[in-house]
Amino acid sequence: MKTIVAQPLTAGAFAPFGDVLEISGDPDKIINQGLCGRYHDRASMDFGPEGRAGISLFDAVPRDLPYLLEMVERHPEGSQAFLPMHRNPWLVIVAEAGAEPGEISAFLAAPGQGINLYRGTWHGVLTPLHAPGMFAVVDRIGGTPNLEEHWLDAPVTITAPRAPA
Repeated sequence: MKTIVAQPLTAGAFAPFGDVLEISGDPDKIINQGLCGRYHDRASMDFGPEGRAGISLFDAVPRDLPYLLEMVERHPEGSQAFLPMHRNPWLVIVAEAGAEPGEISAFLAAPGQGINLYRGTWHGVLTPLHAPGMFAVVDRIGGTPNLEEHWLDAPVTITAPRAPA
């Protein structure tokens, strides 16, 4: 069985799959009488010609590491953003694009990090590592099917990064 070590979620490493949503660096604007930094337009949202943006709330059961990945999914009609409503690390699993998923990568999102998956990106299911598993999800609402699942030929084990010695 293949084992993958989850890596820290960074914008550079995640770039082929989507956007990392986080507050870092200087804000783009200072608003609200100087009391709020606005980090503007941080995701490439895509809802296709027949879709619209929708906001849903998810409450997922926490999982443990090591995590056994058996299935990935994708949304061919639009992007999908996950915004944690907690301050806990969580697991992000993605795979290279193609008719079937390519090489799988795993990332450990730090507290305060969200993601936006590009349209068609293969990914694991929502995988919080601690309760509560609450997320706001911004994705495509429309009349056409927007979910494809792919069951892996062999499960993949995702482990935590090794602690420095």
